[in-house]
Amino acid sequence: MALPALTLSLQFGALAHPAVHRAALPRHRVSRAIRHALSCDAEITVRIVDEAEGLTLNRDYRHQDHATNVLTFDYAAEPMVMADLVLCAPVVAREAKALGKPLDEHYLHLLVHGTLHAQGWDHETSDDDARAMEARETAILAGLGQPDPYAS
Repeated sequence: MALPALTLSLQFGALAHPAVHRAALPRHRVSRAIRHALSCDAEITVRIVDEAEGLTLNRDYRHQDHATNVLTFDYAAEPMVMADLVLCAPVVAREAKALGKPLDEHYLHLLVHGTLHAQGWDHETSDDDARAMEARETAILAGLGQPDPYAS
């Protein structure tokens, strides 16, 4: 079965250590992770930001006064997914270190997570929805040869 088509824009904001994050996010791996999480064709922008930009976006759009790992701005889910995924590099790096996971592996998980959000998946609506989304993420990542992100 062919994967959905993806038009991808991959952007890196002003980062303290851009080479580390660029190395963890080669375009072909970003595209592959997103395409495996899609149920239809998509146009997606992935932007890797610093803590200041992440904080501003989270505060302005989610009214939370901290930078978070991934923000999804979904504009359309049908007939084509159109979304922006914003990943905060310092938060992702801290989480990966705390979890004892490679940075690229954690980024892939968050790309899948954000792509599912762009298609209407939500883990904050109920425990059943959270379990369903986690199971879907785990299955997609397994298909990419990645370990279960929720296994301790």
